[in-house]
Amino acid sequence: MTKRSCRTMSCGLLLLTITLSISQITASTHAPPPPFNIGKLPSTHWSKASQLANLEQTCEDYNGDVIAQSSSETASLISTKRLVCLPLDERFDPPNGMFSHGHVQTGDKMSLPAVFWKAIMKSGAEVPWLFEVSRVDDLSGPRVITDDDADSKNQSPKLTKVVGGAIDFRSPSNYVFLPHWMMSALGLRPRDIVSVRLIQDVPPGSSVRLRPHKTEFTSIGNHQAVLETELKHYSALVKGTTIPFDYNGKRYWFDVVDLRSAPRGERVDMAKVQDCDIAAEFVRAKDQMEELKRRRAEQEGN
Repeated sequence: MTKRSCRTMSCGLLLLTITLSISQITASTHAPPPPFNIGKLPSTHWSKASQLANLEQTCEDYNGDVIAQSSSETASLISTKRLVCLPLDERFDPPNGMFSHGHVQTGDKMSLPAVFWKAIMKSGAEVPWLFEVSRVDDLSGPRVITDDDADSKNQSPKLTKVVGGAIDFRSPSNYVFLPHWMMSALGLRPRDIVSVRLIQDVPPGSSVRLRPHKTEFTSIGNHQAVLETELKHYSALVKGTTIPFDYNGKRYWFDVVDLRSAPRGERVDMAKVQDCDIAAEFVRAKDQMEELKRRRAEQEGN
């Protein structure tokens, strides 16, 4: 085993030990500890740590090989990395008063390792800094359908990539933390491997059409203003994704059904939203369409 492998496995063991210790301390304040199984516990710990270390090593080896095959570490070489993905949670929420505060799950921001900040500096990329996240099918498990929210169900997640911005650059070197809706869109589960790439060729958007999942949202008196406000938390949009907005303590879901680029209004699969004069409109809500289908089926049955 190489020194790098040992170091990575040691990091995995340390992270797992800390997590388990915190869980045991928390549990002990509420209930008596379960019986200690001295035979089972060590092997379980070792198995999980070994699996995590192997994933980290897979990413580290791939990323290292890409750089090693080049004569110099140019911006393009450090702009793409394979990383282990984990779900973003409220611990990443920026402090109160910052723009993205309270929008960890209702925006497109991800936590990235510091190497991507270096890539931005080397490439001179302009704001908004956008990152493409794509599945690595041969290193990830089968696509999964998440059921975190009944209104967010994606019956068949078929997207191969999504685009978003950065909430920070504090993630460990072999990890990326993604909002739940992004993981849903790609059919990812925690610890799947993804490819993350700094991109600079996304066209500015001129218009977007969204399908609300519930008619209830369009009944809000100022729903157009709410839409425009909430869209500011997305740096870019990808056709086929299902994105969430929060309003008055309730979460609403929207399918991105059409995107047009500026200045010609051409149909595109992805477009920038940040710093763009983009027109947003709604199409018929998903629950209305389902109701129409149900009525037609009843009429045909009669």
